[in-house]
Amino acid sequence: MRKTRLGRSILDEQLGISVGDLYKGALMPSLVLTGLYILFVFMLTLFKPSAAPALPLSARTLQGWALWRSALISIVPPLFLIFLVLGTIFLGWATPTEGGAMGATGALILAWLKRRLPLDMLKQAMDSTTRLSSFVLFILIGSTVFSLVFRGVNGDLWVEHLLTGLPGGAMGFLIVVNLLVFVLAFFLDFFEIAFIIIPLLAPVAHKLGIDLVWFGVLIGINIQTSFMHPPFGFALFYLRSVAPKEIKTTDIYRGAIPFVLIQLAMVALVITFPAITGGVQQQVLSKGVIEVPMEQDSYGDYYLPKEWR
Repeated sequence: MRKTRLGRSILDEQLGISVGDLYKGALMPSLVLTGLYILFVFMLTLFKPSAAPALPLSARTLQGWALWRSALISIVPPLFLIFLVLGTIFLGWATPTEGGAMGATGALILAWLKRRLPLDMLKQAMDSTTRLSSFVLFILIGSTVFSLVFRGVNGDLWVEHLLTGLPGGAMGFLIVVNLLVFVLAFFLDFFEIAFIIIPLLAPVAHKLGIDLVWFGVLIGINIQTSFMHPPFGFALFYLRSVAPKEIKTTDIYRGAIPFVLIQLAMVALVITFPAITGGVQQQVLSKGVIEVPMEQDSYGDYYLPKEWR
């Protein structure tokens, strides 16, 4: 969840849209995707009960109100934590940065209340956060330098002409882009795709009249498949760390295939039914923003100052 939430916060910056609109647009597809997961698991257990056996009677020690009380105690704190992050952003009470800070504070408080916040764990969390922030910062620096050089040689214009000239118009563009992102997710982490590839695709999507909020949701669902297939399948690594030794890594890989296919089916559903994102309209210019025209020469080189050309 943390990776997905962080990913959306990065996507909105690269697409130039509001993170609140992106979260709202992703709400219904997320619910539909969750429903598809539940439906698949239900059908699997219906036709193959041995795949998910029930708890033995000896393990069913709680019944009635005691079971409900245990379930509420387990589920209410995480739901409150989700509200601190997403709810405050949806309601306009906090910015994404403030929402993330509130979520981190809430997580620390919950861990302290459960007496599961030793000093060593706190140091480990701070060290991991510092490392991740440093990695993202250096990726951002590298992608910025790459983008400057790429645009300096008009590479982005070449990409734009290539993608806008695809047969099929906007639909052809969406098919090619989704195939490209899906393949790249096998070799690149989410951050590399978000910082390098997305800035090249967003202007083309805007030029073709594609709503960038809808486009961001679509790309986010596609990139999410990278969490479930090697070599950057973080979800697979998490499962490997908690799974019994009898379960092979190859078994986990094979078990993830149906869920990857469900993700791809969700991509097709979003393309087929664009209204599933809630009809969020793109805001090209917000109030108070002044658009300054820039001089452009015959080669379309308007990204660098005139004295640099």
